[in-house]
Amino acid sequence: MFSPYPRTRGALRALVTTLALTGSVAAQAPPTPTVVDTRLAVREVVGGLVTPTTMAFTGDDEMLVLEKQTGRVLHVADGAVDATALDLAVNNASERGLLGIALDPAFASNGFVYLYWTCTAPPPPADNPYVPTAVECADQPALGADVGDVLAVPLLGNRVDRFVYNASTKTLTWDRNLVKIRSFQHDAAPTPAGQGDAAQPARGNHNGGIMTFGTDGKLYVIIGDNGRRGMLQNLANGPTPPGGALMQDDQFGGPEPDRAHLTGVILRLNGDGSTPTDNPFYAAGAAMGGEVGASVAKIYAYGIRNSFGMAVDPKSGNLWEQENGDDSFDELNLVTPGMNSGWIQTMGPLSRVAQFRAIETDPAFFGLQQLRWSPVNIATTPADALARMAMLPGASFSDPEFSWKYAVAPAAIGFMSGRGIGPQYDGDLFVGMSVPVPEGGVLMRFDLTGNRRKIAVDEPGLEDLVDDNAAKRTFAESASLIFGRNFGVVTDIETGPNGSLYIVSLTHGKVYEVYSVKEVKAKEKKLK
Repeated sequence: MFSPYPRTRGALRALVTTLALTGSVAAQAPPTPTVVDTRLAVREVVGGLVTPTTMAFTGDDEMLVLEKQTGRVLHVADGAVDATALDLAVNNASERGLLGIALDPAFASNGFVYLYWTCTAPPPPADNPYVPTAVECADQPALGADVGDVLAVPLLGNRVDRFVYNASTKTLTWDRNLVKIRSFQHDAAPTPAGQGDAAQPARGNHNGGIMTFGTDGKLYVIIGDNGRRGMLQNLANGPTPPGGALMQDDQFGGPEPDRAHLTGVILRLNGDGSTPTDNPFYAAGAAMGGEVGASVAKIYAYGIRNSFGMAVDPKSGNLWEQENGDDSFDELNLVTPGMNSGWIQTMGPLSRVAQFRAIETDPAFFGLQQLRWSPVNIATTPADALARMAMLPGASFSDPEFSWKYAVAPAAIGFMSGRGIGPQYDGDLFVGMSVPVPEGGVLMRFDLTGNRRKIAVDEPGLEDLVDDNAAKRTFAESASLIFGRNFGVVTDIETGPNGSLYIVSLTHGKVYEVYSVKEVKAKEKKLK
């Protein structure tokens, strides 16, 4: 989930140099996580993992844990890794790798496990590094050796596959591919001419990768913008100044969202990979026809820069996601059908678009990764920003439910389901941060309003639902919402079968459990 390139000021860049992307941070013992509630405690469930990203419970004391760098799906039981269920051959450069897992709603009977990962391909030759050697990998996944070359991917190297889990052998067997999505990024290509990206290095970031099943039984998949600058990034004419002539997004076409430009979106799929007919843009896609129409039909939401966290509210069934800004306005969003999240025309509340523009054009931060679309193109008024958005039929924009003025690098989000750590936490939204030391990886807690559609706050200064922090990776008014510290880079948050809160730390190489001391003591007393 990391990008090693100095011009990539994405959510997690600050910690790349400490990671070395091989788990080398384990050489120095990480600080012990703590929570502010003295009635709760933190303990390590399993350690010694290599860049763990996400997890899923397969039983009361059993889970599958994914490792970004190695492509391994590990089976953990009773606090120890006891099997490798699968070892995919992943491209793990930058933010690629083995990223997301979701269990089918009928997992207990069908054993279906869904994985989001990045496959590999031979790198292109040095005399023409701008075109990948393959459009896509074979449906049947390759296993074994992993690759760190940022160019060693096919065009559509990010993918979602369904596997079948065998509880007896603790193994995963491939069943089918659901979708293949854009991964290759080398935008210094000489074509199309005149884009101004000749100095752009090859990248591998903004791949998203989080998946979840909704209460409707549909699979939701999030991918970041992958550095694209097309229709789904609210640039109907591609990477040109406002009112400019139509321009291809890159050497592979665009700006229309064909398969190579289906990025910055949340996809909504059936469990077999087909497109639900009640998707918000299904009719619009059918009217467009062809490859572009098929892509549009899959979309549940778009205009998303990048995200490392998406979760379903267990109380309402609503879908939420966190969204990472570049240098400004990280967001928490309630995702409604047909949502246009606003990127690249705005981040944060629309009323603050002038602040968004001021920060992103500040010499200290100037640039929005792609050189081709300069931040000087950002609108100066809310009305202008809204008018510039590329609105699919039925799409709508709404302000985020919460944001930070300067980026603080949120990562995983998750809801507490049940009263396992106390009734006061039931239904609360937890957000894991990747703020570097001295904060050491903050865990924040948010209450929701009675209708479960808004963030509820009573802290002074947060009435506008914006933390007006003064610098990146710092907290101001939202500091009072800090629930825990020293969790490292938090890449997953789940409620366990026992009612505890489970936290995956990529940089610590561990899974932690936040538990109720009272409940544990009561169980121990009962066993005596």
